[in-house]
Amino acid sequence: MRYRTLGATGIEVSVHCLGTMMFGAVGNPDHDDSARIIHAALDQGINFVDTADMYSAGESEQIVGKALKGRRDDVVLATKVHFPMGEGPNRGGNSRRWITTEVENSLRRLGTDWIDLYQVHRPDHRTDVEETLSVLTDLVRAGKIRAFGCSTFPAEDIVEAYHVAERRGFGKFRTEQPPYSLIARGIERSLLPTAQRLNMGVLTWSPLASGFLSGRIRKGRPVDLTAGRAALTPFRFDPAIPGNAAKFDALEQLIEVADGLGRTLPELALAFVVSHPAVTSVITGPRTMEHLESTLKAADLTLDDDVLDRIDEIVPPGTDLYPPDGAWKPISIVDPGRRRRPLADRAAS
Repeated sequence: MRYRTLGATGIEVSVHCLGTMMFGAVGNPDHDDSARIIHAALDQGINFVDTADMYSAGESEQIVGKALKGRRDDVVLATKVHFPMGEGPNRGGNSRRWITTEVENSLRRLGTDWIDLYQVHRPDHRTDVEETLSVLTDLVRAGKIRAFGCSTFPAEDIVEAYHVAERRGFGKFRTEQPPYSLIARGIERSLLPTAQRLNMGVLTWSPLASGFLSGRIRKGRPVDLTAGRAALTPFRFDPAIPGNAAKFDALEQLIEVADGLGRTLPELALAFVVSHPAVTSVITGPRTMEHLESTLKAADLTLDDDVLDRIDEIVPPGTDLYPPDGAWKPISIVDPGRRRRPLADRAAS
């Protein structure tokens, strides 16, 4: 297993990070089996574990906490905060009120006294970033967290947070966690260069494009839209939808590249992500031991320039062949009212 420094933190983390979203009710409800997968990952050299409070409503954190007993000091543990955790208007978001409450809940579920990397799971247009940076800085000073970062933030929000931290003397976001894959390369345009300039660590998620790059899907073959990830977002997998044609065409060409290396498509996908100089670690989220073993096969694969040039020909740099699942959309896009003048103003003009 290779290791890299996580941005400017000085912390050394494995190039493969164990994501735990699939541990718990959403994926693998067997706590003992999930713990065995975590232990197997640690035994193979992975020292970086990423979870979140909202994964299976806190169950994932509980599983991770039990699995790390006796091994906590050897693990760089990351979790996240933002999404609602129960009913009520103030049980989510990036406010001081909620983060102060929820960090204690995460510490309790994880069974630990500190969190190595505490990440803000998504932007929050309701909360001034100064408020968020202020409470996170206080948590570092209190010893409850060692460093903090953000997840799926646009480049402009990261830059704003950096300048606010500089002006106010707060700690800075040390990491960013964006979606990135062979067919979702949009972050190469501005996010990854921004992270490099600010010396941030980058841990990417969805390297298999929500299962599209798993190797089980092929052009010309029937796709079961009632099971697995395809059932959650069938419009991303349905070959009958014209917008998916470019994805299926690229898929076949990428499989040829993988075959030429004597490797599987998932191995190529994982090796591609960590080849970018801005990327510190790639998050993989196995549900079974077989999934873990499959992803670990890519740990020793390095892609040369000829292979990367061929990938660039198939999917041009900075191109998204689909909007990555779970990617954040700003309120200016989600709320039509933000793009329309009041009727009276329109009539007057």
